Amino acid sequence: MATPQSTVEGAAPRVPLFYDPRVRGIAYQVLVFAGLVALIYWIIGNTTANLQRANIASGFDFLQGRAGFDIGDSLVEYSSDSTYGRALFVGFLNTLRVAIVGIITATIIGFIIGIGRLSKNWLINRICLVYVEVFRNIPPLLVIFFWYFGVLSVLPLPRESIDLPLGSYLNSRGLYFPRFLWGEGAWLVLVGLVLGIVFTFFVRRWAHRRQMATGEQFPVFWTSVALIGGLPLLAFLLTGLPLSFEFPELSTFNLRGGIQVRPEFLALYLALSFYTAAFIAEIVRAGVLGVSHGQSEAAQALGLRSGQSMRLVIIPQALRIIIPPLTSQYLNLTKNSSLAVAIGYPDLVATGGTTLNQTGQAIEVVAIWLVVYLGLSLGTAGLMNWYNARMALVER
Repeated sequence: MATPQSTVEGAAPRVPLFYDPRVRGIAYQVLVFAGLVALIYWIIGNTTANLQRANIASGFDFLQGRAGFDIGDSLVEYSSDSTYGRALFVGFLNTLRVAIVGIITATIIGFIIGIGRLSKNWLINRICLVYVEVFRNIPPLLVIFFWYFGVLSVLPLPRESIDLPLGSYLNSRGLYFPRFLWGEGAWLVLVGLVLGIVFTFFVRRWAHRRQMATGEQFPVFWTSVALIGGLPLLAFLLTGLPLSFEFPELSTFNLRGGIQVRPEFLALYLALSFYTAAFIAEIVRAGVLGVSHGQSEAAQALGLRSGQSMRLVIIPQALRIIIPPLTSQYLNLTKNSSLAVAIGYPDLVATGGTTLNQTGQAIEVVAIWLVVYLGLSLGTAGLMNWYNARMALVER
């Protein structure tokens, strides 16, 4: 049968423009983008109109105004005569402090509990299981309330403080411990510490290359301890022991001197650490179980003890499974620190809330919250992604 002359042999059939997937995809993207721009324009216009109606001036000039409120826990100098910007900076530092020490503590506890969940000892295994199931199934706010109202608030008053080692005390107003007073030449101790860390880095790299080339291990751990601890100690001795202590002393109604860690910080720090550690423990357990059992058998065949096998063979491989979900837990801990407002700890949200109430600059304060927490989250994720890339398998 003859082919119609209008049909060209081998040519693709013409598709109507509306039914072209490429054209439709571009059209949909243009429509979505236009709708998004219109929505943002409407929000900005509506917000501006409401601010004008309420006679509220927009902008961040309020940050230069006098705060007029005190902050009980501050890492830098602050008074009620400081600016709102200074108050928010104090809150940011408090948030950062809780996040850093909480992440470190939660990681240590989580790894211990996670390895304990794999223990063949029935008692250790059950204790770790109960810990994980209890903390994973309780909201973090209730854990904070438990530590604050159920543990720290029922401690004795300052006059009946609990004596701790090294001249420290614990009571309902917090933890008190000696303050270090460094003398002349103490900066050399810090120089020794920095040099110890730098030398440790190079020793670890050299030991790793040596082990890859010859298979021989080098005592990196004890060498690192000697460098990081020995060099500052040597500088400390050579400079004539430039260190004294200011011990807390009991006065009429309270302790004075030393360093005070307030119960609000302790409650938040302990709650977030123990709560997040339960999730980290399960991540660690899953990571270890994700390593092939043949790796353990190979390590035993090489004569490695169980501890060496876990440290040198299993954990390095498990980290490739552990790191991605571990990043999410670090982010959760940082964001959960905003619950500090429930117990009066002056973090970024608490100081920002007071600033908002006094100035009425709701949009600006909320924008500062969003930018700070977004920056902390992106910084943490970027650091963990870098570490994850370093731990990834590299083909030879």
